[in-house]
Amino acid sequence: MAFEKKDKKKEPRPKETLAEAILGIAGVLVSGLFIITFIIQAFEIPSKSMEKTLLVGDHVFVDRLTAAPRAGYVGPLVPYRRIHRGETAVFISPIQPDLHLVKRIVAVPGDRIHLLNGEVYVNGVKQTESYVYHLPQQSFQLEAEYRDNFPNVSPEGLSNVITDWKLMMRLHIDHGDLVIPDKSYFAMGDSRENSYDSRYWGFVPEENIIGRPLFIYWSFDTPEEQYNRTSWSDRIQFIFHVVIHFFDKTRWSRMFHPVR
Repeated sequence: MAFEKKDKKKEPRPKETLAEAILGIAGVLVSGLFIITFIIQAFEIPSKSMEKTLLVGDHVFVDRLTAAPRAGYVGPLVPYRRIHRGETAVFISPIQPDLHLVKRIVAVPGDRIHLLNGEVYVNGVKQTESYVYHLPQQSFQLEAEYRDNFPNVSPEGLSNVITDWKLMMRLHIDHGDLVIPDKSYFAMGDSRENSYDSRYWGFVPEENIIGRPLFIYWSFDTPEEQYNRTSWSDRIQFIFHVVIHFFDKTRWSRMFHPVR
């Protein structure tokens, strides 16, 4: 039996009004802004203090959600947890509020820490730190002694140790260990001889923590001094440099590597 096919006319799709289009775009922008503000943040590595873990010119996504300080009861849907010892963290500099830093958290609240000949001891246990990168001795003897045998060598005479920290440090030393107070962290760079860190300016307050770097989404071979060139002409010149050398100076092998 043959059935005759009847052509069904498709109803014309209603055209999107200008108001609906604007609302759609606004929704996308608001969602993107929410994600960038509260969940992830792009961050560019400006210095060599975390070599070889992170290089100058690495661009990373930072998890802002799970490491953010808890503000009251937020329920089970927000996967909050404190930063763990040994993790890298992005935080606001305690001495320069407009500066973001990335370091490794080597001691958490309640820990006792000291360095002996450049080796880190936490709660009396020597730490195995495969990520640490050592440079040849480049500083004068007093600074090297202080840096590598912290906190048991006096910082007096060292101009790069913050004055307030020289005084505060004494209040937290017990039997040769620095005791980390509540809601504070001790941070150091993986390139121990090339890192301006907690040894020189003190504890990182919990409220300064922004988050944990997740992975490198782009890496471009960038000179360290580039981040001190803040004039418009220097910035425009560097943008042209990136455009011209995007393919040959992008470090492709580093892209999408997780940050450990």
